[in-house]
Amino acid sequence: MPAHPESEQLAAMLRALKNRSGLSYEALAKRTDIAGSTLHRYCKGTSVPQDYGSVHRIGTVCGASPDELRSLHRLWALADTARLKENGAENAAGNAAGSGEAADAVQDPAAEEPATPEPVPARRTRYPVVVAAVAAVLTVGVSAWVLSTEEASSANGPGTDGRVLFSAGCREVVAMGQHDTCVHEVQQLLHDKGADIGVDSDFGPQTLRRVTAFQVFAGLPPNGVVDDATKKALYSSPKVRMNVWSPEKVRQRIRAVFKEAPDKAVAIADCQSFLDPLHILPNTNGTRNWGVFQISDARLRELGGTPRQALDPAWNITAAERLWSVDHDFHDWPNCERAADASPSPTKRP
Repeated sequence: MPAHPESEQLAAMLRALKNRSGLSYEALAKRTDIAGSTLHRYCKGTSVPQDYGSVHRIGTVCGASPDELRSLHRLWALADTARLKENGAENAAGNAAGSGEAADAVQDPAAEEPATPEPVPARRTRYPVVVAAVAAVLTVGVSAWVLSTEEASSANGPGTDGRVLFSAGCREVVAMGQHDTCVHEVQQLLHDKGADIGVDSDFGPQTLRRVTAFQVFAGLPPNGVVDDATKKALYSSPKVRMNVWSPEKVRQRIRAVFKEAPDKAVAIADCQSFLDPLHILPNTNGTRNWGVFQISDARLRELGGTPRQALDPAWNITAAERLWSVDHDFHDWPNCERAADASPSPTKRP
């Protein structure tokens, strides 16, 4: 399959990082746990990674700076969007004539009844929460690919159909690091759906979390970037609501579920997520932690749950209590155990 421009841009940056690192493909393969032949395809632009985690590992091993990691994220998002469009066009060509497009209807997540998590095996490997490294990646600097003020000003007017995100002034993918009217529109649309989000035109960590949560609710790949499918869903999914429990209601439920250690459980949840049911933390290896108790992807698989369930505070708190009940300890949250000995502090978000 011939490389498209977006994947060529991503490949060019990957090659530059590899060359700068001085690592051979063999050495890079060992350090990233990615096959050498696959790395060749990524660096040639003939293949696009299906998830950002692989791109992040390559960049990290090659010594990419926070700004460069942001650029890699955006380039991957553009390349992945182009790949999905290309695959969609091929699939459409194979459909029978006269078949209509599937409707963009999205099921109301509130209608889903959270399932009871399965018991956790007595022996398990503990997965510490990665916080500090990711916070640095999310908060350091503004990357080279941020839209300039002049570019952003051209997005002030809506498109021909009244949808700002589809206007000529908005790029194909709205992503982390941008500060413009297009981001303002994304934030306003999320706010209109009930999301607790500041409408400040700055695509920072909070907007990344809310976009990812919306994608989960809308049944879209949760890649954290506002691509074409996410733009359409933001405009055409009235059933998706992002209202969540208040911190006080979350505290009350935790105390009711963790009857034997209510204060400690509340302190750890506050440390993990600021008692925000839609808190989503991306880890440096491409995985994520979800919801009130920041349940990891690995734990989620053990529990037989889904990201959608993990963002339901009732399910999340019950799942966390089951993890705790195995050994009656909070070792699944080692970085926050120290918070259990401190007095609860007012909940606040970064």
